[in-house]
Amino acid sequence: MDMLGSSLWDVWNSAGQAMSSHMVVCIAVEAISILEKLHSKGFVHGDVKPENFLLGQPGSPDEKKLFLIDLGLASRWTEAASGRHVQYDQRPDNFRGTIRYASVHAHLGRTGSRRDDLESLAYTLIFLIKGKLPWQGYQADNKSFLVCKKKMATSPEMLCCFCPAPFKDFLEMVTNMKFDEEPNYPKLISLFDGLIEGPASRPIRIDGALKVGKKRGRTLANLEDDEQPKKKVRSGSPATQWISVYNGRRPMKQRYHYNVADSRLHQHIEKGYQDGLYISCVASSENFWALIMDAGTGFCSQVYELSQVFLHKEWIMEQWENNYYITAIAGATNGSSLVVMSKGTPYTQQSYKVSESFPYKWINKKWREGFHVTSMATAGNCLGVVMSRNSGYSTQAVELDFLYPSEGIHRRWETGYRITSTAATPDQAAFILSIPKRKPMDETQETLRTSAFPSSHVKEKWVKNLYISSICYGRSVC
Repeated sequence: MDMLGSSLWDVWNSAGQAMSSHMVVCIAVEAISILEKLHSKGFVHGDVKPENFLLGQPGSPDEKKLFLIDLGLASRWTEAASGRHVQYDQRPDNFRGTIRYASVHAHLGRTGSRRDDLESLAYTLIFLIKGKLPWQGYQADNKSFLVCKKKMATSPEMLCCFCPAPFKDFLEMVTNMKFDEEPNYPKLISLFDGLIEGPASRPIRIDGALKVGKKRGRTLANLEDDEQPKKKVRSGSPATQWISVYNGRRPMKQRYHYNVADSRLHQHIEKGYQDGLYISCVASSENFWALIMDAGTGFCSQVYELSQVFLHKEWIMEQWENNYYITAIAGATNGSSLVVMSKGTPYTQQSYKVSESFPYKWINKKWREGFHVTSMATAGNCLGVVMSRNSGYSTQAVELDFLYPSEGIHRRWETGYRITSTAATPDQAAFILSIPKRKPMDETQETLRTSAFPSSHVKEKWVKNLYISSICYGRSVC
């Protein structure tokens, strides 16, 4: 740092905490080319922000040249030995970066890739023009959660109002990139072409960007949008929906009930028991219950309790003494819960936790002790997680997002995981994906999101021998 001049943060402050759009356009073009050079070496920076871009020494030939410093959080996006892209993962307690400028994926603990540097650059550029970002000012202990939630809720149009149009286009492109997608750096640079003035008036040198474009054998002027429109993974309006999961099974009898009031629960459950059906999963919507009962659970006996307390500890412990284990839970918005406990499970020990945030650290600790998540539920903003020994899983992973985590779920499916537990609050959707010790005969799994209980879809799934294995009602996206 002693060898260089002011940072963009210093320049922004000295300019009255606002920069001209012309200067920020030049910064955008040069910064993209710098990130391309870094990425070409197999690394992502991990902490792109105004403080880490410095100009050259005043009075030197490099005084208008931009430099990127501080590789303390840099990580590989390619494997050193094979050169392949690193594997996708999510560890919700593993945040790296600066909260103000971090990508949404970084907040959620996903493995860093090239898209994250570019998303952080987008926030940096918008900050330099506008002087403020909508998520500044949070002081709570869960600041990262609140900032991430605000980033997800702020549309590109809202964030980029009063910015030249290319900044919104840039933000939309980089926030909708896939994990291992190669950025089209010349195309990103070309977004800003029309706003760049002649070399004599440029406050930042952009010769680096031009050299990179030529090196790649492409000119910026004749780039055309010849690519097919990509599906925007972060587009859509947040909504509360039913999220149902279906597994391929041998033909069996399954029954569902929904919009069940407290007073009708006993009637439906007892009728199912008489027909040889046991509860496999439960859910709640607007203080009404949904029940899934089927003949393929393997249980030999079952008890349940509807309690005004979310996961009533005394009753659960009493059933544990009688060798019953929790097999399904649901919580209502009024704080009540339905807990189902069964005999005939493979479980040998259980533990559960109620938390106001997703308890990933506790889950990670229990994983190391040989437990796996076997049930989840929410009651309002509270989350209950049940973990069991001898669950039949060899490993598990978490997918947590403010919207339905489509990309993460599909990547897990590709590597042999299946969704085994679901839960959703008004803010987030949480999925536990597991690899079973015994490979199922049919590995087919599908998910469905519907505004109403999926009664019109279930029978269509049954015809294909797909049966509801998990269901929840909460945060998703239209």
